[in-house]
Amino acid sequence: MNARLWVKICGMTDTAGIAAAAAAGADAVGFVFYAPSPRNLSVAQAVELQAAVPPGVRRVAVFLHPAATLVAEVLERVRPDCLQLDLDDIAALDLPATVECLPVVRSGAVPARLPDRILLESVRSGYGERADWAEAHELGVRREVVLAGGLDADNVGLAIATARPFGVDVSSGVESARGIKDPALIDRFVKTARRAAHAASAGH
Repeated sequence: MNARLWVKICGMTDTAGIAAAAAAGADAVGFVFYAPSPRNLSVAQAVELQAAVPPGVRRVAVFLHPAATLVAEVLERVRPDCLQLDLDDIAALDLPATVECLPVVRSGAVPARLPDRILLESVRSGYGERADWAEAHELGVRREVVLAGGLDADNVGLAIATARPFGVDVSSGVESARGIKDPALIDRFVKTARRAAHAASAGH
């Protein structure tokens, strides 16, 4: 597996969470644009928050079955580094060739043809439900897999040892309440994940 584990803290709603993610050494933060989510942001809120993301931390705009107009507005006003969408959503949108995407596939419904890097998620996003770690390990033999779904500081070490992912993505697992990031939990998650990745790499 990749010795330098890629870590994303998703669902940012305030600058304290962003600061905690950056201080802990996260590689990316996610901004959610999905109205039913407790982490949903307006475009105006995201514009304000993304200004607090320091250089070196990637800004990921996260969507679920979005309208093309919303994606276009986010691209124009927020200017994220990457879009995270279901693989089917990417296919349905007419995105500029220059736009970087992190395609989401879901446990139990992984298509035969996959891009080089994917995010493996549980069937439902944002509910703390686990993806299939064994499936992630199998996919990781031929693709770079970012493991998401139901991760927290208590289980991320085992998840990494089992799945050997390229990266991990957490949202509800580092919250004190739904939609409210906890800086201490963010710090603990990132440190635990990095230790586990180092141990897995050393042990091959």
